[in-house]
Amino acid sequence: MRSAAIIVAAGTGSRMGRPKQFLALGDKTIVETSLDAFLQLPEIERVVLVLTAESLKEHGPRLASERVKTIEGGETRLDSVRAGFGEIPDEIDVVAVHDGARPLVTPAIVRAVIEEAYESGAAIPAVPVKDTLKKVTNKQLWISSTPARSSFWAAQTPQCYRREILEEALQKFPEERDATDESQLVEKAGHRVKIVPSSYENFKVTTPEDLVMAEAVMEERRGGRRRAAVGFGFDIHRLVEGRELWLAGIKIAHHKGLLGHSDGDAVLHAAGDAILGALGAGEIGLMFPPDNPKIKNIPSADIIAAVMAKLITAGGVLSHLDITLVAEEPRMSPHYEVFRQSLSRLFSVPPERINFKAKSHEGLESVGEGRAISCYAVATLLLPA
Repeated sequence: MRSAAIIVAAGTGSRMGRPKQFLALGDKTIVETSLDAFLQLPEIERVVLVLTAESLKEHGPRLASERVKTIEGGETRLDSVRAGFGEIPDEIDVVAVHDGARPLVTPAIVRAVIEEAYESGAAIPAVPVKDTLKKVTNKQLWISSTPARSSFWAAQTPQCYRREILEEALQKFPEERDATDESQLVEKAGHRVKIVPSSYENFKVTTPEDLVMAEAVMEERRGGRRRAAVGFGFDIHRLVEGRELWLAGIKIAHHKGLLGHSDGDAVLHAAGDAILGALGAGEIGLMFPPDNPKIKNIPSADIIAAVMAKLITAGGVLSHLDITLVAEEPRMSPHYEVFRQSLSRLFSVPPERINFKAKSHEGLESVGEGRAISCYAVATLLLPA
């Protein structure tokens, strides 16, 4: 899967009273904070940052890089999206469109929506509406109806699409300028759009009050108003002939593999249980029961995606992951860096936040005799206080 992103930051900030994308948020601006979330994901090959003419002149050279192209936007959001799409290489599979005024998006949310779009064609992050909705159809502000809240979700960004689906929607409605998001055009073109549960922290900074709330969230993420939670995970699988050996999301060349209902990846299973333990959310066996035939041979990467979705919903952040693999065979040290890079991608954290090591069992018991591999994991989370 090859992916790219368009970050739209060409608004005038009429409700804020000034262009909001370059207001300070912590030690960076709003748009730079948004940009950082995408640049943390190595699979995003290009980011097209769409700015106003004034912002492009003032900030474009500073923000442009080998992966970031800065361009001038249009009069409306869709005009800017169309301009950005014109800079996306033809070989890209999935295009993410993000509002630069949503600086609190996390790499985990971005990755989850991109991966769902790759599978489903079109996906957007959203959260269930918390307030009761009232429909008003007159200028006197009399309520005409109260729709059922349970069927409504608040849409967020990045909205992600297979390249050909977004291209079709943009080309099919060239005169459309008033749609508030791209999914309206994609739906209008006849495509279904999948919801990916997101976090309430991924809100849009539109008013001065929003900026205050964004600063509070950023303070929490820096540890100011967060509590640390530590979880422990363990897993063990038999080594048998005729199975592929998957560890840390990587297939290792070996004459034996791990036996399990899934691909048997003991590293991902232990790490997933450690995160669920810190959340107080049970274990992966409850989420993916081993007696469910529908998920037989499921990739463990899919299990981790579901675990990370729970972490996102809880408003948590993975701070550190410490993993100890215990195996007599094969030799693990040549794979350390590949394992760390894979875990970094799957858990959406920088590699320096992951420690990976392997031990032998000195010939003792099933692991030492080369009949099994076990793994221990400790996950440290930062959760809302």
